[in-house]
Amino acid sequence: MSTVYKHVYGPVPSRRLGRSLGVDALTFKSCSFDCVYCQLGRTTNHTVERREYVPTAEILDELRRKLAENDRPEYISFAGSGEPTLHSGLGEIIRGIKAMTDVPVVVFTNGSLLWKPEVRADLRAADVVIPSLDGGDAALLDKVNRPEPSLSFDRIVEGLVAFRDEFPGRLWLEVMLLGGVSDDDASVDAIARIAERIRPDKVQINSVCRPPAESWALPVSASRLLEIRERFALPNVEIIAEHLDDMAHTAFRTQIREEDILALIERRPCTAAGVAAGLNIHVTEALKHLEMLVADGKAVTQLTDGQVFYSACELREEGK
Repeated sequence: MSTVYKHVYGPVPSRRLGRSLGVDALTFKSCSFDCVYCQLGRTTNHTVERREYVPTAEILDELRRKLAENDRPEYISFAGSGEPTLHSGLGEIIRGIKAMTDVPVVVFTNGSLLWKPEVRADLRAADVVIPSLDGGDAALLDKVNRPEPSLSFDRIVEGLVAFRDEFPGRLWLEVMLLGGVSDDDASVDAIARIAERIRPDKVQINSVCRPPAESWALPVSASRLLEIRERFALPNVEIIAEHLDDMAHTAFRTQIREEDILALIERRPCTAAGVAAGLNIHVTEALKHLEMLVADGKAVTQLTDGQVFYSACELREEGK
Protein backbone atom coordinates (compact mmCIF):
# COMPACT_ATOMS: atom_id res chain seq x y z
CA MET A 1 0.00 0.00 0.00
CA SER A 2 1.38 3.41 -0.93
CA THR A 3 2.04 5.98 1.77
CA VAL A 4 -0.62 8.67 2.14
CA TYR A 5 0.69 12.21 2.56
CA LYS A 6 -1.46 15.10 3.77
CA HIS A 7 0.89 18.04 3.24
CA VAL A 8 3.30 16.87 0.53
CA TYR A 9 2.24 15.95 -3.00
CA GLY A 10 3.78 14.89 -6.28
CA PRO A 11 6.17 15.27 -7.85
CA VAL A 12 3.79 16.93 -10.30
CA PRO A 13 4.68 18.35 -13.72
CA SER A 14 5.13 22.12 -13.70
CA ARG A 15 5.50 24.31 -16.76
CA ARG A 16 8.18 26.36 -15.00
CA LEU A 17 9.83 23.93 -12.62
CA GLY A 18 9.78 20.56 -14.35
CA ARG A 19 8.99 17.83 -11.82
CA SER A 20 8.12 19.67 -8.63
CA LEU A 21 7.47 18.19 -5.19
CA GLY A 22 4.74 20.31 -3.67
CA VAL A 23 4.36 21.40 -0.06
CA ASP A 24 0.99 22.68 1.15
CA ALA A 25 1.39 24.25 4.60
CA LEU A 26 -2.14 25.70 4.84
CA THR A 27 -5.66 24.58 5.48
CA PHE A 28 -7.72 24.69 2.28
CA LYS A 29 -8.32 28.18 0.86
CA SER A 30 -6.71 30.13 3.70
CA CYS A 31 -5.43 33.20 1.91
CA SER A 32 -4.86 36.94 2.24
CA PHE A 33 -6.25 37.39 -1.29
CA ASP A 34 -9.45 36.23 -2.95
CA CYS A 35 -8.28 36.34 -6.57
CA VAL A 36 -10.97 36.37 -9.22
CA TYR A 37 -8.91 33.99 -11.38
CA CYS A 38 -8.18 31.34 -8.73
CA GLN A 39 -8.78 27.84 -10.07
CA LEU A 40 -9.68 26.59 -6.59
CA GLY A 41 -12.65 28.94 -6.26
CA ARG A 42 -13.32 31.75 -3.81
CA THR A 43 -11.33 32.11 -0.61
CA THR A 44 -13.19 30.72 2.39
CA ASN A 45 -10.72 31.82 5.11
CA HIS A 46 -9.80 35.39 4.14
CA THR A 47 -7.09 36.30 6.62
CA VAL A 48 -3.69 37.88 7.30
CA GLU A 49 -3.16 35.96 10.54
CA ARG A 50 0.17 34.13 10.66
CA ARG A 51 -0.02 30.93 12.68
CA GLU A 52 0.85 27.26 12.49
CA TYR A 53 -2.06 26.17 10.31
CA VAL A 54 -0.73 22.62 10.13
CA PRO A 55 2.01 21.26 12.43
CA THR A 56 5.51 22.13 11.27
CA ALA A 57 6.82 18.80 12.56
CA GLU A 58 4.27 16.88 10.45
CA ILE A 59 5.33 18.69 7.28
CA LEU A 60 9.02 18.03 7.90
CA ASP A 61 8.34 14.37 8.74
CA GLU A 62 6.38 13.88 5.51
CA LEU A 63 9.13 15.56 3.50
CA ARG A 64 11.77 13.35 5.10
CA ARG A 65 9.79 10.19 4.25
CA LYS A 66 8.96 11.38 0.73
CA LEU A 67 12.57 12.22 -0.09
CA ALA A 68 13.62 8.81 1.21
CA GLU A 69 11.63 7.24 -1.65
CA ASN A 70 14.47 8.34 -3.97
CA ASP A 71 12.15 9.91 -6.53
CA ARG A 72 14.24 13.07 -6.78
CA PRO A 73 12.29 16.17 -7.92
CA GLU A 74 13.82 19.13 -9.72
CA TYR A 75 12.39 21.57 -7.15
CA ILE A 76 10.52 21.53 -3.85
CA SER A 77 7.80 24.15 -4.10
CA PHE A 78 5.50 25.80 -1.58
CA ALA A 79 2.14 26.43 -3.23
CA GLY A 80 -1.02 24.35 -2.88
CA SER A 81 -4.31 25.64 -1.53
CA GLY A 82 -3.45 28.91 0.24
CA GLU A 83 -0.85 31.65 0.81
CA PRO A 84 2.33 29.96 2.14
CA THR A 85 3.62 32.99 4.06
CA LEU A 86 0.63 32.75 6.41
CA HIS A 87 2.31 29.76 8.04
CA SER A 88 4.33 31.02 11.01
CA GLY A 89 6.78 28.13 10.72
CA LEU A 90 7.65 28.69 7.07
CA GLY A 91 11.25 29.67 7.78
CA GLU A 92 11.78 26.64 10.01
CA ILE A 93 10.36 24.35 7.32
CA ILE A 94 12.60 25.80 4.60
CA ARG A 95 15.67 25.50 6.80
CA GLY A 96 14.65 21.95 7.66
CA ILE A 97 14.45 21.07 3.96
CA LYS A 98 17.90 22.55 3.42
CA ALA A 99 19.24 20.23 6.10
CA MET A 100 17.73 17.20 4.30
CA THR A 101 18.54 17.79 0.64
CA ASP A 102 20.19 20.02 -1.92
CA VAL A 103 17.05 20.14 -4.08
CA PRO A 104 16.30 23.87 -4.56
CA VAL A 105 13.32 25.35 -2.71
CA VAL A 106 10.77 27.61 -4.43
CA VAL A 107 8.03 29.63 -2.75
CA PHE A 108 5.04 30.90 -4.71
CA THR A 109 3.50 33.87 -2.87
CA ASN A 110 1.03 36.64 -3.58
CA GLY A 111 3.56 38.98 -1.95
CA SER A 112 0.97 40.57 0.34
CA LEU A 113 2.89 39.99 3.58
CA LEU A 114 6.42 40.90 2.45
CA TRP A 115 6.13 44.22 4.30
CA LYS A 116 6.56 42.16 7.49
CA PRO A 117 10.27 41.78 8.38
CA GLU A 118 9.65 38.32 9.84
CA VAL A 119 8.13 37.12 6.55
CA ARG A 120 11.08 38.42 4.55
CA ALA A 121 13.41 36.68 7.01
CA ASP A 122 11.51 33.39 6.64
CA LEU A 123 11.84 33.50 2.85
CA ARG A 124 15.52 34.39 2.82
CA ALA A 125 16.60 30.73 2.96
CA ALA A 126 14.68 29.83 -0.23
CA ASP A 127 16.45 29.52 -3.58
CA VAL A 128 13.65 31.05 -5.69
CA VAL A 129 10.71 33.22 -4.63
CA ILE A 130 7.92 33.92 -7.12
CA PRO A 131 5.66 36.75 -5.90
CA SER A 132 2.80 38.14 -7.96
CA LEU A 133 1.82 41.66 -8.93
CA ASP A 134 -1.48 41.81 -10.81
CA GLY A 135 -2.29 45.52 -10.58
CA GLY A 136 -0.34 48.76 -10.85
CA ASP A 137 -2.69 50.72 -8.58
CA ALA A 138 -4.95 50.13 -5.62
CA ALA A 139 -8.17 50.05 -7.62
CA LEU A 140 -7.00 47.35 -10.00
CA LEU A 141 -5.39 45.24 -7.30
CA ASP A 142 -8.62 45.44 -5.29
CA LYS A 143 -10.63 44.33 -8.32
CA VAL A 144 -8.40 41.43 -9.37
CA ASN A 145 -6.95 40.16 -6.07
CA ARG A 146 -9.59 41.27 -3.53
CA PRO A 147 -7.07 41.53 -0.65
CA GLU A 148 -8.00 41.19 3.00
CA PRO A 149 -9.29 44.65 4.02
CA SER A 150 -6.35 45.56 6.27
CA LEU A 151 -3.87 45.27 3.39
CA SER A 152 -2.92 48.42 1.46
CA PHE A 153 -1.52 48.61 -2.06
CA ASP A 154 1.37 50.87 -1.07
CA ARG A 155 2.42 48.56 1.77
CA ILE A 156 2.35 45.52 -0.54
CA VAL A 157 4.54 47.28 -3.13
CA GLU A 158 7.00 48.53 -0.53
CA GLY A 159 7.25 44.99 0.81
CA LEU A 160 8.15 43.67 -2.65
CA VAL A 161 10.83 46.34 -3.07
CA ALA A 162 12.26 45.71 0.42
CA PHE A 163 12.39 41.97 -0.18
CA ARG A 164 14.33 42.40 -3.41
CA ASP A 165 16.90 44.48 -1.52
CA GLU A 166 17.39 41.73 1.09
CA PHE A 167 16.93 38.47 -0.82
CA PRO A 168 20.10 36.76 -2.08
CA GLY A 169 18.28 34.21 -4.25
CA ARG A 170 16.39 34.43 -7.54
CA LEU A 171 13.24 36.57 -7.65
CA TRP A 172 10.76 35.94 -10.47
CA LEU A 173 7.83 38.36 -10.59
CA GLU A 174 4.62 36.88 -11.99
CA VAL A 175 2.04 39.20 -13.56
CA MET A 176 -1.42 37.70 -14.14
CA LEU A 177 -3.41 39.71 -16.71
CA LEU A 178 -7.13 39.55 -17.42
CA GLY A 179 -8.72 40.29 -20.76
CA GLY A 180 -10.71 43.53 -20.75
CA VAL A 181 -9.66 44.27 -17.17
CA SER A 182 -5.90 44.71 -16.91
CA ASP A 183 -4.53 44.21 -20.43
CA ASP A 184 -4.88 47.80 -21.66
CA ASP A 185 -1.74 49.90 -22.18
CA ALA A 186 -2.29 52.14 -19.14
CA SER A 187 -2.77 49.20 -16.76
CA VAL A 188 0.22 47.34 -18.15
CA ASP A 189 2.46 50.40 -18.02
CA ALA A 190 1.57 50.99 -14.36
CA ILE A 191 2.60 47.41 -13.50
CA ALA A 192 5.77 47.75 -15.60
CA ARG A 193 6.84 50.87 -13.70
CA ILE A 194 6.51 49.06 -10.37
CA ALA A 195 8.35 46.05 -11.76
CA GLU A 196 11.28 48.37 -12.53
CA ARG A 197 11.32 49.42 -8.87
CA ILE A 198 11.29 45.79 -7.72
CA ARG A 199 14.10 44.75 -10.11
CA PRO A 200 13.25 41.05 -10.35
CA ASP A 201 15.58 38.62 -12.06
CA LYS A 202 12.72 37.71 -14.36
CA VAL A 203 9.19 38.91 -15.16
CA GLN A 204 6.73 36.18 -16.08
CA ILE A 205 3.59 37.38 -17.86
CA ASN A 206 0.64 35.06 -17.43
CA SER A 207 -3.06 34.97 -18.18
CA VAL A 208 -6.08 32.89 -17.27
CA CYS A 209 -5.81 29.32 -18.54
CA ARG A 210 -7.81 27.40 -15.94
CA PRO A 211 -11.47 27.74 -14.96
CA PRO A 212 -11.53 30.85 -12.70
CA ALA A 213 -13.49 31.72 -9.58
CA GLU A 214 -15.37 34.46 -11.47
CA SER A 215 -16.75 34.04 -14.99
CA TRP A 216 -15.58 37.52 -16.05
CA ALA A 217 -11.91 36.64 -15.42
CA LEU A 218 -11.06 36.17 -19.09
CA PRO A 219 -7.78 35.24 -20.83
CA VAL A 220 -5.66 37.63 -22.88
CA SER A 221 -4.93 36.60 -26.46
CA ALA A 222 -1.48 35.34 -27.39
CA SER A 223 -0.95 38.21 -29.82
CA ARG A 224 -1.79 40.79 -27.15
CA LEU A 225 0.56 39.11 -24.65
CA LEU A 226 3.38 39.51 -27.16
CA GLU A 227 2.59 43.23 -27.44
CA ILE A 228 2.44 43.56 -23.65
CA ARG A 229 5.86 41.96 -23.22
CA GLU A 230 7.40 44.79 -25.25
CA ARG A 231 6.03 47.38 -22.82
CA PHE A 232 8.34 46.14 -20.05
CA ALA A 233 11.76 47.82 -20.04
CA LEU A 234 13.40 45.07 -17.99
CA PRO A 235 15.79 42.71 -19.78
CA ASN A 236 14.32 39.32 -18.88
CA VAL A 237 10.57 39.24 -19.61
CA GLU A 238 8.85 36.06 -20.73
CA ILE A 239 5.34 34.88 -21.44
CA ILE A 240 4.34 31.74 -19.58
CA ALA A 241 1.30 29.74 -20.61
CA GLU A 242 -0.20 26.55 -19.31
CA HIS A 243 0.28 23.70 -21.73
CA LEU A 244 -0.19 19.98 -21.53
CA ASP A 245 2.98 18.56 -23.02
CA ASP A 246 2.53 14.83 -23.56
CA MET A 247 6.11 13.90 -22.71
CA ALA A 248 6.11 15.92 -19.49
CA HIS A 249 2.79 14.48 -18.34
CA THR A 250 3.00 10.83 -19.44
CA ALA A 251 4.47 9.55 -16.19
CA PHE A 252 2.14 11.71 -14.12
CA ARG A 253 -0.92 10.37 -15.95
CA THR A 254 -0.12 6.85 -14.76
CA GLN A 255 -0.13 7.75 -11.06
CA ILE A 256 -3.93 7.94 -10.78
CA ARG A 257 -6.28 5.90 -12.97
CA GLU A 258 -8.29 8.10 -15.29
CA GLU A 259 -11.23 5.74 -14.89
CA ASP A 260 -11.35 6.38 -11.14
CA ILE A 261 -11.67 10.13 -11.64
CA LEU A 262 -14.28 9.74 -14.38
CA ALA A 263 -16.27 7.37 -12.16
CA LEU A 264 -16.50 10.11 -9.54
CA ILE A 265 -17.49 12.96 -11.84
CA GLU A 266 -19.91 10.82 -13.86
CA ARG A 267 -22.09 10.33 -10.78
CA ARG A 268 -22.22 14.03 -9.94
CA PRO A 269 -20.21 17.18 -10.66
CA CYS A 270 -17.28 17.60 -8.25
CA THR A 271 -14.81 20.34 -7.40
CA ALA A 272 -11.10 19.57 -7.46
CA ALA A 273 -11.27 19.40 -3.66
CA GLY A 274 -14.12 16.88 -3.89
CA VAL A 275 -12.18 14.66 -6.27
CA ALA A 276 -9.13 14.93 -4.01
CA ALA A 277 -11.16 13.80 -1.00
CA GLY A 278 -12.76 10.97 -2.96
CA LEU A 279 -9.43 9.57 -4.16
CA ASN A 280 -7.39 10.50 -1.07
CA ILE A 281 -4.93 12.64 -3.05
CA HIS A 282 -3.88 16.26 -2.77
CA VAL A 283 -6.11 18.88 -4.38
CA THR A 284 -3.28 20.11 -6.61
CA GLU A 285 -2.76 16.61 -7.98
CA ALA A 286 -6.50 16.27 -8.56
CA LEU A 287 -6.53 19.59 -10.38
CA LYS A 288 -3.72 18.52 -12.72
CA HIS A 289 -5.56 15.31 -13.65
CA LEU A 290 -8.86 17.12 -14.16
CA GLU A 291 -7.18 19.67 -16.44
CA MET A 292 -5.86 16.82 -18.55
CA LEU A 293 -9.35 15.29 -18.83
CA VAL A 294 -10.73 18.66 -19.94
CA ALA A 295 -7.93 19.04 -22.49
CA ASP A 296 -8.67 15.54 -23.78
CA GLY A 297 -12.37 16.36 -24.17
CA LYS A 298 -13.43 13.87 -21.50
CA ALA A 299 -14.60 16.39 -18.89
CA VAL A 300 -16.19 19.82 -18.80
CA THR A 301 -16.33 22.59 -16.21
CA GLN A 302 -19.13 24.69 -14.79
CA LEU A 303 -18.85 27.68 -12.46
CA THR A 304 -21.39 27.71 -9.62
CA ASP A 305 -21.29 30.19 -6.72
CA GLY A 306 -17.59 30.86 -7.17
CA GLN A 307 -16.65 27.16 -7.26
CA VAL A 308 -15.46 25.28 -10.34
CA PHE A 309 -17.20 21.93 -10.82
CA TYR A 310 -16.02 19.16 -13.15
CA SER A 311 -18.28 16.61 -14.78
CA ALA A 312 -17.72 13.86 -17.33
CA CYS A 313 -18.75 14.54 -20.91
CA GLU A 314 -22.12 12.95 -21.60
CA LEU A 315 -21.18 11.56 -25.01
CA ARG A 316 -18.44 9.17 -23.98
CA GLU A 317 -18.28 6.16 -26.21
CA GLU A 318 -19.30 2.81 -24.79
CA GLY A 319 -16.35 1.08 -23.17
CA LYS A 320 -14.00 4.10 -23.45
